[in-house]
Amino acid sequence: MARKGHKLAEKITRQDIDILELLQRDATLSTNAIAERINISQSPCWRRINRLEESGVIRRRVALLDRHALGMEVVVFATINLTSTGRQNLLAFEQEIVGHPEVMECYTMTGIWDYMLKIVTRDIRHYENFVRNTLTASPAIRELHSHMAVTEIKNSTELPLDTQL
Repeated sequence: MARKGHKLAEKITRQDIDILELLQRDATLSTNAIAERINISQSPCWRRINRLEESGVIRRRVALLDRHALGMEVVVFATINLTSTGRQNLLAFEQEIVGHPEVMECYTMTGIWDYMLKIVTRDIRHYENFVRNTLTASPAIRELHSHMAVTEIKNSTELPLDTQL
């Protein structure tokens, strides 16, 4: 699936990067506050933000929640192989996975695993219940390996804009 903002990446300016960096850190900043910080007037700043939103570079603005404050202590990276990797099986598995809120991220993989999931649950019992009663209940899964995260060293939602564009 082609991303809306793919072609825009070639046209992103230094001011766009500055806007994006500010919004990545605090999406509640007003257009006026952003304009002041990057030293442009409010109207062109609004137009730039609007263009970034319409092109898909800015997908949405959200609040980032603290999982610890909400009692979600377990992070697991699960590697999965399917019983069959035919197109229909892949699509069926992917559609199923999207419906599980415990699965925070899902990636197709190169190498020996078909998928890697990032799963967040309240505790180990909730994870075990999710695996036993949901994941392994799926006939599509042949093999599942759980890799428990012990210590979180870095967790960021900010893309490395200055080093990539």
